[in-house]
Amino acid sequence: MKRVVTLQDISCVGKCSLTAAIPVLSCLGVETAVIPTALLSTHTAFDSFVSVDLSEEIDSISEQLLKNNISFDAIYTGYLGSYEQVNEISGFIDSFRNKDCIVVIDPAMADDGELYAGLPEDFVEYMRPFTSKADVIIPNLTEACLLLGMGYKEPVLFSEEEIQQMLYRLADMGPEGVVITGIHFGEKEMGAVSYDKKQDILSDARSIRHHGRFLGTGDIFSSVVTGCLLDGQQLSEATEHAVHFVNRCIEETEKAPDKRWYGVNFESCLGELTGYI
Repeated sequence: MKRVVTLQDISCVGKCSLTAAIPVLSCLGVETAVIPTALLSTHTAFDSFVSVDLSEEIDSISEQLLKNNISFDAIYTGYLGSYEQVNEISGFIDSFRNKDCIVVIDPAMADDGELYAGLPEDFVEYMRPFTSKADVIIPNLTEACLLLGMGYKEPVLFSEEEIQQMLYRLADMGPEGVVITGIHFGEKEMGAVSYDKKQDILSDARSIRHHGRFLGTGDIFSSVVTGCLLDGQQLSEATEHAVHFVNRCIEETEKAPDKRWYGVNFESCLGELTGYI
């Protein structure tokens, strides 16, 4: 059984980050180790919350893992809330990476053209060299623009050629694989595009476009991609599965009588993941 370690925050209530990553990866047949970067009462979209920064614990945890000769088949990072966390986890990657280890980085820092609240304006300057360490990066369209120093515009205004050039330029920054999420294909479809530099394969994956805001779907998407890559799948296939699963989670949420605003009903779809491996 493959083992992944994922480094991101965890919320007591809120369907995102580790709360979503652990069950998704587990259902994909992957042993999932965790290093929480912060503990939150709820995720940050709630009106009030408390947060405990665990950045200072990362080094000591790493030392104990090394002492116990623990290794990983993949390192997967999500939302990082400070310069310190970026630096600490960059060091973790250097310590635990080996020739067979896949590094997947979701540079979760922005959406809808803006950085997440609480992040400093120059945060992207730290994320650029960090993402260069990855084998695969999974930015959304806003994050891709920030990493490339491009201006953001509405997703429907990006041409197919522009998206392709963004994929190529991001791959030139270091990663062998790039997936950009939040791509609009006309008025009725949306999904993701991927580029496998090693195989020189461009691909897209589409689903019905849903209107509204669905929190946590990026974390679910990246977790599915990571699990499928560990199953030996090509990046294009992993992306297709991730788009399909996120769409199913949104469908289940939209029809639920007790629809929760703070996350999608991925739990009722978890059984479907076994069909992806």
